[in-house]
Amino acid sequence: MRPAGCEPDLLRALARMPLLDRQEMAAVTGRSRGAVYEAVERLESGGLAASIPHASDLIPPTRRYCLTADGLRRLAEEGKTTVESLLRSHPVSDRWRRLLLDRLDAVAVVYRLAAVVATVARPIGLRLYRAGPLDAALTLSGGRTLGVVRQGHAADRTAFSKRLWRLGEGPLPGAVLILVSDQIRLRHARRTLARTSVPAFLALERDAALAEADAPIWRPPKVSADLDLRYVLKRLLPGDPPPTEPPLSGAALPGDLAADAGRALPALLKPAEKRTLDLLADWPWMLQRDMASLMNVSESRISRYATALEGFGLVTRVPAAAGRPALTDKGLAVLARRDRASVGVARKRWSVAPIDPEGPAEWRNVSGGRTRQLLRNIEHTAAVHAFVAALANQCLALGWELAQIDPPHRASRRFRHEDTMRSVNPDAFGVLRRGPVTWPFFLEWERRAVRPATMSQRLAPYLRYYSSHRPTDDHGVRPAVLIVFDDDIAATNFLRVAREQTARAGVTVPLWVSHGAAIDALGPLGRAWRTPGDWEPAHLLRSLPRTGYEN
Repeated sequence: MRPAGCEPDLLRALARMPLLDRQEMAAVTGRSRGAVYEAVERLESGGLAASIPHASDLIPPTRRYCLTADGLRRLAEEGKTTVESLLRSHPVSDRWRRLLLDRLDAVAVVYRLAAVVATVARPIGLRLYRAGPLDAALTLSGGRTLGVVRQGHAADRTAFSKRLWRLGEGPLPGAVLILVSDQIRLRHARRTLARTSVPAFLALERDAALAEADAPIWRPPKVSADLDLRYVLKRLLPGDPPPTEPPLSGAALPGDLAADAGRALPALLKPAEKRTLDLLADWPWMLQRDMASLMNVSESRISRYATALEGFGLVTRVPAAAGRPALTDKGLAVLARRDRASVGVARKRWSVAPIDPEGPAEWRNVSGGRTRQLLRNIEHTAAVHAFVAALANQCLALGWELAQIDPPHRASRRFRHEDTMRSVNPDAFGVLRRGPVTWPFFLEWERRAVRPATMSQRLAPYLRYYSSHRPTDDHGVRPAVLIVFDDDIAATNFLRVAREQTARAGVTVPLWVSHGAAIDALGPLGRAWRTPGDWEPAHLLRSLPRTGYEN
């Protein structure tokens, strides 16, 4: 039986964009949802298509569809071509399927964006990329082209900056849509693109996945404006043809989708399990009670998520860390492949595999450079974890939202000072939000700075950073700097040193200083903080009208 109705359109759409769901198929083909749902059911019952379930934080539960080997043969017959030609020209081979399943969460967001574009500028074509700076390219009528680049949660900041620079080295589409995971990365990407000739528009990935074409979520690099996608597409000029990639060698027909999906963890994991995986990637060695606070769920539920991840081989408990959880090499690879990051680099930095399997269970025998350092200073690591968990709990109780909390490797800021590259390397960076007001901060938990000279050394990077315009460039406002000491004596001595050093440098740093006992008793948002020159304890957000800012 030959396909009828909109089935030929769906066969072609699934060849160009494997793993579309039915709503996306309706958008990119221009067919009604009812017709698409009926046609998909016929394709699946006829063995021409197969489906798997999928869900993520940004994508509600759905089913995603691929052509089977029989579906490819039917499409080749309809198009009067060969299956071998389809395998060379479309992302439908077995190797392509494995790659797309590994990137399923990211690909789903790209498809949602393509579906929104199609509601404004149908017909569209889409090309997916295995490598190169683009994740995908959309072709529209009139020779217009649109690139898509996504920075995932696990993507390295430096590597992503290089991807953005490489956009200008090849053929340029009429515009490039850049998806990033948070406001800080958006600002960083805007600064990078402002120094290039790339015609780009940036948005938060969450907004791009959920918003319609009329939502003003897109920002150009060089102009302060919020634009909607309809406006962007209306003014989109023709660009260079999308870049091409050499076809995969030895491409074979895809096998059974259910069998492939059984090995593809992005298709198997639930959204809450994926959030847990990302949380442990950010905060290795975090106790379950602290994880529960950051995810706003019960500890028993976190235990279930962690147990499920252990069952998939993604999480382990290391004896050297007293059973604290961390990602396995397999877990690191899942996140790296999803976000087009280097698996080798991720393992070099974050692996918890022993250097010597027969060696002692201690921090020296952990192979990842950064996880080894965190484990070596586990008391300090645990104190930072406890602080951010307590902050999440108290925000919830007081009607605030912990909108963002970044671990040390994402909290650092590099800047130029007197022709030398410098950096601040806090223990965390966070953003509190209530309504339109947000309040960013750096966190330093100090255990070693007990002498005035050491305290001055700890303060010096912030004096350099706040003497420049970079705090405002990075965050839209000058973030507070929270410094917590182990005891009240050290905190009091630091306040004196900070007052002297800031006066000598002529630099104002929005410092808030406390100590562990006060934080334990009153909480991070309690009346536990002092500022240089003011010895009376105050609430952290006392000066919010002055230091807070609106989105």
